[in-house]
Amino acid sequence: MANLYAQPGFRARFDWGPVGADTVGSGADIVAVVDVLSFTTALSVAVDRGIDVFPYRWRDETAIAYAQRHDAVLAVGRSEAGDGQISLSAQSIRRADDIRRLVLPSPNGSTIAQRVAASGSRVIGVCLRNAEAAAAWISSNVDKNSYVTVIAAGERWPDGSLRPALEDLWGAGALLAKLAGVRPLSPEAAAAAAAYRDAADRLPELLRECTSGRELIAYGYADDVTVAAEVDASQSVPLLTADHFTAAT
Repeated sequence: MANLYAQPGFRARFDWGPVGADTVGSGADIVAVVDVLSFTTALSVAVDRGIDVFPYRWRDETAIAYAQRHDAVLAVGRSEAGDGQISLSAQSIRRADDIRRLVLPSPNGSTIAQRVAASGSRVIGVCLRNAEAAAAWISSNVDKNSYVTVIAAGERWPDGSLRPALEDLWGAGALLAKLAGVRPLSPEAAAAAAAYRDAADRLPELLRECTSGRELIAYGYADDVTVAAEVDASQSVPLLTADHFTAAT
């Protein structure tokens, strides 16, 4: 019996978090990971600048060793970043000079990307900044007999459980709404596309007012919310090749 939770029979599928990625992403030709605030937004800014990005789960001693092994700069925590240091803040990446390789730890988007890549799927990073470009790339690169899975990373409650994040629903929906020729959409994917269409005309305002946006603003990172709201400003599609993201051709 087919795994009903994997949304079989649909060429475009949608789910949440690491478990959703394992369930619905396994076997997909292409998996798009969406973590708008902030991993995939920061990733898109970095790839726009020609920076190779190495995703990593934890920011700890192992991350330091990993960055050294790859001759890369390790992004620090937002609250730890001093002048000129890079963090998960997209603005810090935009301001950085002479960075070619970056290790970007993230417990959500980065972790999911690594897990999915291990299953053999092609993995791309998608946010509101590059949803249209990503949709065009997928449409040109997916086999007619294959399917695509879009995973909204979500956030975490203090107990570690998944907190579905509205900004990731919008980012995933933006990709699915613009995805030409990859049909049919599963009901889950169609619902995400509908959520994006409902919000599309007010996304900058709504990003500031959603829970994750308010959280970043409260901690002093309003500029990162502004960057995340640069809808379709980027033509770069970050593709995970081996162990790092670079711009897909």
